[in-house]
Amino acid sequence: MAQLIAIAASRSGPAHSFLVAEALRAAAGALGHRIALSVHSSLGTQGGFSDTELAGAAVVIVAADMAVDRQDLLGTATAPVHEASPADVLADAERVVRSALARAGGPVAVPAAAPAAATALTNSADAAGASDGPLRIVAITSCPTGVAHTFMAAEALEQGARALGHAIKVETQGSVGAQNALTPEDIAAADLVVIAADTQVNRDRFAGKRLHATGTKAAIHDAAAVIAEARARAAIWGASASPDGAGAAGPAPARRESAGAYKHLMTGVSFMLPFVVAGGLLIALAFALGGIYVYDDAHKGTLGWVLFQVGAKAGFALMLPALAGYIAYSIADRPGIAPGMIGGLLAGTVGAGFLGAIAAGFIAGYAVHWLNRFIRLPRGLEGLKPVLILPLLGAAIVGVLMMMVIGTPMAAVMGALTEWLKGLQTGSAVLLGIVLGGMMAVDMGGPVNKAAYVFSTTLIASGVANPMAATMAAGMTPPLGIAIACWLFRTRFSAEEREASKASAVLGLAFITEGAIPFVARDPLRVIPACVLGSAVAGGLSMAWNIGLQAPHGGVFVLAIPNAVNHVLLYAAAIAAGSVVTALALGLFKKKLPAAAAA
Repeated sequence: MAQLIAIAASRSGPAHSFLVAEALRAAAGALGHRIALSVHSSLGTQGGFSDTELAGAAVVIVAADMAVDRQDLLGTATAPVHEASPADVLADAERVVRSALARAGGPVAVPAAAPAAATALTNSADAAGASDGPLRIVAITSCPTGVAHTFMAAEALEQGARALGHAIKVETQGSVGAQNALTPEDIAAADLVVIAADTQVNRDRFAGKRLHATGTKAAIHDAAAVIAEARARAAIWGASASPDGAGAAGPAPARRESAGAYKHLMTGVSFMLPFVVAGGLLIALAFALGGIYVYDDAHKGTLGWVLFQVGAKAGFALMLPALAGYIAYSIADRPGIAPGMIGGLLAGTVGAGFLGAIAAGFIAGYAVHWLNRFIRLPRGLEGLKPVLILPLLGAAIVGVLMMMVIGTPMAAVMGALTEWLKGLQTGSAVLLGIVLGGMMAVDMGGPVNKAAYVFSTTLIASGVANPMAATMAAGMTPPLGIAIACWLFRTRFSAEEREASKASAVLGLAFITEGAIPFVARDPLRVIPACVLGSAVAGGLSMAWNIGLQAPHGGVFVLAIPNAVNHVLLYAAAIAAGSVVTALALGLFKKKLPAAAAA
């Protein structure tokens, strides 16, 4: 067993520096060696070496792509120094450690007893996760739209687990359903469950497992830290729940309300979006086939008239029940779905629109949640709660409140909002577009971005499509602008960034704002203002030119659908203008890199 010491430093930021250090720690442990680490970053120096470790060091590993102070290596004059890049460590940390030991002439293989000891340690670890050895992890990722954040979080968790020496399988619950689904065998063999989601995820199948929940952004920004936190803080899922019938397939969650209002709203939005997309595009196709008055009786029986009925009378009609129903589901699990959907349907009936549906979802969800906590039945009758008592009482509460108390005021507010948006003059419309555009670029898929997106998508059913056009144009601008900047101002971006900009451009065309995140993470103080500026321009121009969009997603790929956008060329010009402004701002804000770094 050799003593190693190492310095980890990445110019990509503190998170990457710590990730490199943890990868080296895991690799040295897997090979049966001791390692002492010093992490250098903008936060200062963490860790360090004792005199004993310095004196006994067989080799020094410096994994850095930036200048580091090596004063803390004094005392290791006889130990060889092995230089490596952070990318080399993250790609194959064990190979880096082996190469360093080979330079020192030390042992590179795992001692004979190590595999057996590691296996015994893993097998004997208790439910609290006392083992320090590698773990078998299963994970789920999910974001409201089921597109970028879902898969970026999954990739980050896979890379973070691999760097720390753990085995992981990640199920993505995206817009096309679950992919790489976890099997009962995967879950049974798992030591730890990690859920990185911004929507409510059904956890029934993880009863009895150590589980840790977080958001997709935490996983994307520092997956290694998420896994380390999960290992330290995960709790047995369902251990404190008592059978109450709320979740027929397993123990009820003990603290579902802790998810917060934002997460409940995003769960509802994620289930609502397919209805908005399908309904909006069917209406656009109907207009393309039969004209703007295709819904008149004069067109009855034609294909255009039929498509309009399907889109407007079915797709859009189900949008509000889905929104309210799954907000309630996020709060109260399956017993909340029926009361929530009933409340959402009533919101549409009384004209309360999406504001009424959101209120109905929260009322239904919390009503069922509290009823479930306080109603106690004999054990033999517990099965009646989720299928009879909770839906009945929940639907009665939300229905009475919607019809007799909050429906009329909500309808008045919704009507006033709709009329105000429809009657916006050019100056006010531009201001709204600038605000929505800036919101889309502030946090790249975070709460501010999603607030602007939800506001715009839910207005489509009310016949107000201009905010949606501004929002989508502004959401496409950041990754497209960054890609243009990498082409125009090559000396301000590294070769790796210029290569990554190609993928960023494709993501931008598909309205996946998160394509800009890797660039934001490296230089937020310059990239975010540039993106906000360009997105504000795109949103303002879209509103100034009175552009309406019937589809809440799809990027440039929906422009080919007749009448999905009312002014296609002007819309393309707004997106292009915002992207160019972002690129020029980046060229102004970012500094030139040294010739070696930009090569």
